[in-house]
Amino acid sequence: MYKEISVFEHANTVLEKLTPGIFLNTKFKGEINTMIIGWGGINIIWGRPIFLVLVRDSRATYNLIESSQEFTISIPMESPMKKEIAFCGTKSLRDYDKFKECNFTPVKGRKLETPIIAECQLHYECKVIYKQTLNQIAVPDNVKSRYYNNNANHTVYYGEIVDQYIFVKE
Repeated sequence: MYKEISVFEHANTVLEKLTPGIFLNTKFKGEINTMIIGWGGINIIWGRPIFLVLVRDSRATYNLIESSQEFTISIPMESPMKKEIAFCGTKSLRDYDKFKECNFTPVKGRKLETPIIAECQLHYECKVIYKQTLNQIAVPDNVKSRYYNNNANHTVYYGEIVDQYIFVKE
């Protein structure tokens, strides 16, 4: 069952749930993945609702977003899903089918091919309209030494929110 919501109706929930993390889902040619993000959020850019996400170029998710140009965000509201967040935040698609390992039910997005996670309640479907790789020269040294000492860089994806809703698994 779907409950319609406005884009910013649960913006505070999004910010609160970024720590410990929320699920970023991707799909390309039948391969699906989810990973945990702790940076990003909902903004208005160019007069459009945008979900900003940062993905390291070393992640399998990076290749899926680059290929599909879309992603979904799934946020648990009823359960903290600590075990699943810990697993998906530390394991790679290269080694694990995270949907299978976490017993997640993928449900096709209403407007996009990328699935949502049925066990989560709050969802955003996003189409990439712009991306930018971080310029490491411009990153402050204290940030660079903490987050970029392994040479993996982030790309910031600007995902136009094309649908948002509460999904209750029946």
